[in-house]
Amino acid sequence: MDMIIRPRRLRNGSTLRKMVRETRMDKSSLIYPMFVREGENIREEIPTMPGQYRYSVDQMPYKLEELLKAGVDKVMFFGIPDHKDACGSGAYAQDGIVQKAFRKAKEEFPQMYLIGDVCMCEYTSHGHCGILRGEYVDNDKTLEYLAKIALSQVQAGADMVAPSDMMDGRIAAIRNMLDKNGCLETPIMSYAVKYASAFYGPFRDAAGSAPAFGDRKSYQMDYHNVREGVKEALLDMEEGADIIMVKPALSYLDVIARVKETIDLPVAAYGVSGEYALIKAGAALGYVDEDAIVCEMAASVYRAGTDIFLTYYAEKIAQFMDEGRIG
Repeated sequence: MDMIIRPRRLRNGSTLRKMVRETRMDKSSLIYPMFVREGENIREEIPTMPGQYRYSVDQMPYKLEELLKAGVDKVMFFGIPDHKDACGSGAYAQDGIVQKAFRKAKEEFPQMYLIGDVCMCEYTSHGHCGILRGEYVDNDKTLEYLAKIALSQVQAGADMVAPSDMMDGRIAAIRNMLDKNGCLETPIMSYAVKYASAFYGPFRDAAGSAPAFGDRKSYQMDYHNVREGVKEALLDMEEGADIIMVKPALSYLDVIARVKETIDLPVAAYGVSGEYALIKAGAALGYVDEDAIVCEMAASVYRAGTDIFLTYYAEKIAQFMDEGRIG
């Protein structure tokens, strides 16, 4: 057959396929989400997230060392306190669980980049992401608490803060608080485009953060909407966000692509607990090849436009990059 253009020419052999690959991935873009809890000598597996653990601060360094050996030098801490109250005071306490984790990690692993999840749901007795007025989350009242949480994390050693609450105006409130206290160089990675998703179920089990009543649909986004996500990203960019996150990742690749096309900031995506749990469950049943699925899933997230990927598979993805399976 007389054909001049043959696309298959560029698929002939792994060396050539890698040379012409459109999507490039690098370990420097990976962030590992990590759960830290009160207590000592604790490394407890999370039932709904096989292979993921809650660590006490004294056990946390063992995992951090593993991550560094794999080439993953960025972590985001999520705290699990012993005490919860209506205003989530453990989130901004100087001796709070996350603050202790930051100090320990900064002392023992100064080369590791530490990120703080700024929210209240793990710390409030009602499980919502802000201060309540009756059974409604008071947006403006919550802002002062979020700003306090962010500052306390930076003072404890966080290199970056990442507000995940979805309150209107919280990026400006946090930026003002940080700047006022001399933290002008601390970047904010905003969970700007965070959907009210069923994919968060295992996380709520891991962190004990399920709402005691109602749901979070009055502040997290309706998953039918894309334009609203772009609007949220633009608003947070105007308020001073340095990185924009889309969460979850895998069911929102179209949103990642739209946000990437619209804004001129780095875009992050969070491969959430439900995505992880589905892959683990399918692999345990023998229905899917876990490693192959992880490679394909990661490539799809980067292909959509992600610059930074938060994932419980960070260590495994780094390994696959070393092996040349992806990247």
